[in-house]
Amino acid sequence: MNTSEKKARVLLIYPDYTDRNITKRSGGGNYSEGLASISAVLKQEGHDVDLLHLLYIHSEEDFKSKLKAKGEFDIIGFSIRTTALPDAKKYIKWTRETYPDVFIISGGYHCTLAPDEVLAVDGVDAVTIGDGEYAMLDLCNLMCAGEDFTNTESIYFKLEDGAIKKNPIRPLFADLERLPIPDFDLFDYENLESVKVGTAIVMMSRGCLYSCTYCGNSQFRNVYPNKKLYARFRSPENAILYLKTLLEKYPQIKVINFRDAIFNMFPKWFDEFIELYKKEINLPCTGNIRFDILTEDTVRRMKEAGFYTIDMGLESGDQETRYKLLKRFHTDEMLINCSKWFKKYGIEQLTYNIIGLPYEDIHKALKTIKLNAKMESDRMIPNIFYPYPGTELHDIAMEAGFVPDEISPDTRVPLVQEQFPEHEVLYIAAYFGHFVKRYKWAYKMPSWLGKPYEKWLDYRVTGKLVPKKFLVFVHDKYVWVRTKIKTFIIHKLPSVYMKMRKIKYRKTMAS
Repeated sequence: MNTSEKKARVLLIYPDYTDRNITKRSGGGNYSEGLASISAVLKQEGHDVDLLHLLYIHSEEDFKSKLKAKGEFDIIGFSIRTTALPDAKKYIKWTRETYPDVFIISGGYHCTLAPDEVLAVDGVDAVTIGDGEYAMLDLCNLMCAGEDFTNTESIYFKLEDGAIKKNPIRPLFADLERLPIPDFDLFDYENLESVKVGTAIVMMSRGCLYSCTYCGNSQFRNVYPNKKLYARFRSPENAILYLKTLLEKYPQIKVINFRDAIFNMFPKWFDEFIELYKKEINLPCTGNIRFDILTEDTVRRMKEAGFYTIDMGLESGDQETRYKLLKRFHTDEMLINCSKWFKKYGIEQLTYNIIGLPYEDIHKALKTIKLNAKMESDRMIPNIFYPYPGTELHDIAMEAGFVPDEISPDTRVPLVQEQFPEHEVLYIAAYFGHFVKRYKWAYKMPSWLGKPYEKWLDYRVTGKLVPKKFLVFVHDKYVWVRTKIKTFIIHKLPSVYMKMRKIKYRKTMAS
């Protein structure tokens, strides 16, 4: 590095895809708050930052061509999530071949959960643990000054002799206003998939108070010396400044999507924020909430502030599974009662559900379908369980022998369970919404008709003679066609998509 330049040249590489069948894509992708925040901190100190946004699986030739087109850098940083690690290994190898002397650092969820695994990847020089903004800033400043940077807090280094140097993790800072407004321009922001349809993805917080066994937050929290500060929000006033800055840059934004872990995590903050939001922003919005810290009055004021839909983690309809495995202490009655508040005030509810949990079978999965029907959920997302390293549920699955030695990135059902084979998990995930809709019908019918219809549905879900493998095949083809059409509309006819959304939510988005 030319230390006389007094600034570092940093390239951030972001593998951002889940569809492994796409081989070419010119626009779209997702916004990353973490990368935008790192870029803002580095640029504030005069360093140069660029982004290589990978929207599909790249071949060696394609990747190296795009890497060279970006130019030369002092530091190249990879953002790595667990399911992207196999692809990241290839990209890191090709980066090292292209630029043998560049410093390669990795960060992201998987680096915090399993730093030793990432450091073992050939070509990786270091990993950041936890929040990366000021660790990266110190690294850049020390490199520019020509000083020893291997003592940088929150970074583990692979030394020249192969030894690993694990530096202390820097304490969390409580005041998120210390962070500048994220660098939205790091991305081709106007061409992000959400922005094309007038929606901004934003985050007002860091961390989470809770310790759900399937989530990495409990492990992320434990890496910090002052872990009690792990869950933090920007002040309501600073959060509004964040939104105003974004809307001034991109006035085409018409919907705000809050992607905080739990937006009502601190009820006092939440109450103050939505009052300011109603007065100063007043755009339709959505966010994640948690049932057990919710009141009917809060739901009413959410509606007044512009919430037209909310997301909530139902996870499992089997109460024993929720209590013992997930540490989600919500009764069925609590969930159903909260859903009535959203119905009362005209807010649609989307539930997140997990299929293929350890020790689950098709009968327990059916309970999840039925609870969604009793709650009258408007939309449902059935996620197939993934055993993230470092989480409690990963360890439970490992001890039970459900986790294979290696999980391929193409694997659709990671756990191998005799009582819940892959084709049954895929069948439940594929037809989840279909059956929720029909159980809703059953529960609204007179009992003399609803009961036998429910039994018939039970058979269609769990019956051994149901051709589940064939039905999964049919659904896969349907999803492929639907995705192609949706992608085409978003990228080629975004105004049509926005009109369709307004029609779909014409009641809940109305003032």
